[in-house]
Amino acid sequence: MKSIGLRLTFAATAAAVGLALVLPGVTGAAASPAAAPVPAPDAATLAATAADRVAAGGVDALAKGPNETFVRRNVVAGSGGFQYVSYERSYRGLPVLGGDAVVVTDRDGTVRDTASALGRGVDLATTTPKVTAAKATAVARRQLDRVDRAAAAQLVVFSTRTGDRLAYEVVLEGARRQAPSRPHVIVDAIGGTVLDVRDDVRLGAGNGYFNGQVSIATSGSGSSWSMTDNTRPGVRCGGQGGTAYTGTDDVWGNGSGTNLETGCVDALYAVQREWDMLGAWLGRSGIDGNGGGFPARVGLNEVNAYWNGSYTNFGHNQANNRQATPIDVVAHEYGHAIFQTTPGGAGSGNENGGINESTGDIFGSLTEAYANNPNDPPDFLVGEEVDLVGGGPIRNMYNPSAVGDPNCYSSAIPSTEVHAAAGPNNHWFYLTANGSSGGGGNPASPTCNGGTVTGVGLQKAGQIYLAALNMKTSSWRYVNVRTATLRAAVNLFGASSAECRTVKAAWDAVSVPAQSGEAQCTTNPGNDFSLTVSPGSGSVQRGSSVTTTVSTATTSGSAQTVALTASGLPSGVTASFSPSSVTSGGASTLTLTANASAATGSAAITVTGTGSAATHTATYAVTVTTAPGGNDFAVTLSPSSATVAAGGSTTSSVGTSTTSGSAQTVNLSVTGAPTGVTASVSPSSVTSGGSATLSVSVGASAAAGTYTLTVTGVGTGATHTATFTLTVTGGGGGGCGGLPAWSSTTPYVPDDVVSYNGRRWKATWWSTGAEPGAPGSWAVWSDQGAC
Repeated sequence: MKSIGLRLTFAATAAAVGLALVLPGVTGAAASPAAAPVPAPDAATLAATAADRVAAGGVDALAKGPNETFVRRNVVAGSGGFQYVSYERSYRGLPVLGGDAVVVTDRDGTVRDTASALGRGVDLATTTPKVTAAKATAVARRQLDRVDRAAAAQLVVFSTRTGDRLAYEVVLEGARRQAPSRPHVIVDAIGGTVLDVRDDVRLGAGNGYFNGQVSIATSGSGSSWSMTDNTRPGVRCGGQGGTAYTGTDDVWGNGSGTNLETGCVDALYAVQREWDMLGAWLGRSGIDGNGGGFPARVGLNEVNAYWNGSYTNFGHNQANNRQATPIDVVAHEYGHAIFQTTPGGAGSGNENGGINESTGDIFGSLTEAYANNPNDPPDFLVGEEVDLVGGGPIRNMYNPSAVGDPNCYSSAIPSTEVHAAAGPNNHWFYLTANGSSGGGGNPASPTCNGGTVTGVGLQKAGQIYLAALNMKTSSWRYVNVRTATLRAAVNLFGASSAECRTVKAAWDAVSVPAQSGEAQCTTNPGNDFSLTVSPGSGSVQRGSSVTTTVSTATTSGSAQTVALTASGLPSGVTASFSPSSVTSGGASTLTLTANASAATGSAAITVTGTGSAATHTATYAVTVTTAPGGNDFAVTLSPSSATVAAGGSTTSSVGTSTTSGSAQTVNLSVTGAPTGVTASVSPSSVTSGGSATLSVSVGASAAAGTYTLTVTGVGTGATHTATFTLTVTGGGGGGCGGLPAWSSTTPYVPDDVVSYNGRRWKATWWSTGAEPGAPGSWAVWSDQGAC
């Protein structure tokens, strides 16, 4: 922890100022960082196990087809003991952009909610592109005026609620109209047109308001010091080269608005307060939710500040007499990092961008309040002292229209510039926190419906908003924020709580309409139930049947009668339930019968449970095959299970046999590998009666737990599967010695960790053959330091 000696040049900050935090339960800013709550391993494991079961079964919002797999990305703890488990979807091995999902569990591992950007299975005619990767890259490059770097084009499925397209994702870095840009360009792999553009760079503006004489965490000793915070991994500050500033003592800055070292003092102070606020008030570990942060840079020669997906960068005001590093601007840019590292990522479109901008403003206001610095008192104005062009605040959260932004949601928001589109969300947050009457030094706030809103306090409003962010998907729009914050309020405070009523009243007050199926604020808990199908997949031959168990449970209120139905049946397949309705808590047997001419192939059947107060669904993947007498085969695994420590690997023999008729070619594949685990079958094609090898490699970062890998054999007239149970345990050794070496032939997924050239590398995207550290791989691998 370093003490800063600032030689201040402004009269308002001439006296040395210490921090006196007056908010209840908050320690002084000069004290050691508050220890952010970290979920106990058993809590995270309970959540992952329950969520994986729901994801595999395609329950409710996680509906999926037979060629799809949900790959777990992360488990993040939140307030109230809730865990948020995020997933990415893959289709025939391709990442599905817009297919992400979230499962919410409580402290006991009970699933409380599901959310999905798609809410259905993927329907794609082909995975063979007509446009080359080189052509897609050329099309994407036209999005920028200057291209500094272009990552290799990645074949993906681009999904929206209106349909699915085979596409390439090309990540660029450069400039558009002289402004920095890092766009993800989605190019149609069939027609070559641009389908979507999402820019990681979120531009903003700030001022050089100084925080006075403060303490910041640095590192070093003796005559060697660095503006690197070792207590908050990833947080450091330096110039445009990305290297932290160093010095011969632990005293930084001179108080001048043009001094870049002083700018870094302000930036580090602000992000350290934001980090502490996230832990102490909102239950989040670090900026990224997993105990990590991101570096800051100062000295950008622009009237600007921005987040680019990897670091924050701060310029100066138009008068060039102060850096853009006050608390609310720094916390705003790191708020974009929080938005990007919660489920669903950064998203695209003006409405989503407006929510992203508002998120930055919300975390700016929360951080100002937590720091409670007399030199920058808490308020709900954004960049109020920036004086960018002499116009005062950039945004006003209690009355957005005061600076020309909309107070209320309307059909014009989707086409409104993103900073202005932040208005309704900022307005909602202020009303939720402080109410329409204000008070406590906060001004009154007008409502769009003339109604009155009673605030619940800033800290509770922050808890509700972050819990909603933890349920975010890539398709988020204002109506999704409404439903997510209502669900968060019910989860955290109960359906009969004042917090629930305030959240609803605040959304009504900014004209975001009520949505079908949204959580209701009631005086008593509503009656609800859950629905699962186990096993979640199976095969049936023509002329025979297959069964599975449909289970229900009462999750709130009283038990209710649940009527069971099935839809999406292939031609020639019928479904029956025994019994056809159950009291929640009971189970039924679903029997699928295929007649002699049933359509062969795979299909996703939707099992629907309709109760008196709720409806839930789950999916069952069925494969119809030819009857014995035709050409048929079987697939087996030996062994069918293994326990592997993180950093280790295992193999299993994949056996095939001809069970009727003549031998046939069987194409083999494997699905279901969780994040950090890679699995492959070699050879990928055999003649029935032949064998292959299933190879499983467990990365050092793989989460402990039990997972089901499915080996699928597709023949000319039939499809069969076999399952392999993988149990991952802790271990893998320390340093690079316990990490697998990077391989140019291994497919990697986000969060895989490997060693290469004496350094640790963490995958940030799907890739095969992208060399860590190579110029074209900067968007694929993150350097985690030397071994």
